[in-house]
Amino acid sequence: MKMKNWRADAQALLFLLPFLIVYGLFTIWPMFKGVEMTFYKWTLIRKMEFLGWDNYSKVLQDREVWEALGHSLIFVVLTTPTMLVLSISLALIANRKSVLQKFYRSIFFIPSVLSVAVASYLGLFVFQPYTGLVNSVLHLIHLLPGDTEIFWLTETRLAWIVITLITLWWTVGFNFILHLSAIQEIPDEIYEAARLDGAGDRQMFWRITLPYLAPITKTITMLQIIASFKVFMQIYIVTGGGPLDSTRPIIQLIYQTGFKSNDLGYAATMSYLLFVILLVLSALQYWMNNRKGADM
Repeated sequence: MKMKNWRADAQALLFLLPFLIVYGLFTIWPMFKGVEMTFYKWTLIRKMEFLGWDNYSKVLQDREVWEALGHSLIFVVLTTPTMLVLSISLALIANRKSVLQKFYRSIFFIPSVLSVAVASYLGLFVFQPYTGLVNSVLHLIHLLPGDTEIFWLTETRLAWIVITLITLWWTVGFNFILHLSAIQEIPDEIYEAARLDGAGDRQMFWRITLPYLAPITKTITMLQIIASFKVFMQIYIVTGGGPLDSTRPIIQLIYQTGFKSNDLGYAATMSYLLFVILLVLSALQYWMNNRKGADM
């Protein structure tokens, strides 16, 4: 019996070996190499002198690093709650029995198949002054005087609004599908019993739908927080981190430090600082979810 188990394990390992080799070479080994880089002055060309813990002490005192982390946090705060509300709302609309049901599902999901570059350049076209769609519509309905233009990307608050709207439009489709699937898993008998007891639509939403959506909503929340902290390309294309670096996230600072300032060692140190922050957030949410589950 033990010999058969050993042979089965050996056969399974043989099938897994190609994946393990590729995963080790392209995921595990770069992680260890990245840790090594943090202890050196490392350029794009070669490894320079050993610095010890200097990069770590420097990153903790670097004002630019904490400002960039603050900008990433602003993006998380702007997008995560809004994404959850929008995703649930769209899922409720698309779940209703209607002639337009298939149309709703298609139109809500289609933007998510676009690349980040396409979505970002569409956003630039829509929000640019003089010829942009938003300003043109505002002129058309006389909410904006004809001799006035809104420069969406040159004011920090407006720039954050534009980045948030572009990101929500582009990424809501994936979360919408998850929420829609979860809604469809709720048994109809529960709603029928609630209606017999005299419950209205609002009561059923708060007492039935939301509690059933809680597990997937927790997952989406964590995924959204991690994705928002890693935001880079849409901000880089739309604002370039401006005006005056007021929207520059931590990933853009890492990119600029590593590939423009030619300091891969310090860029790797910032990357691992972000990794620790995300690890702590993930562990905190995991602990909170388990605690709530134990209390129930």
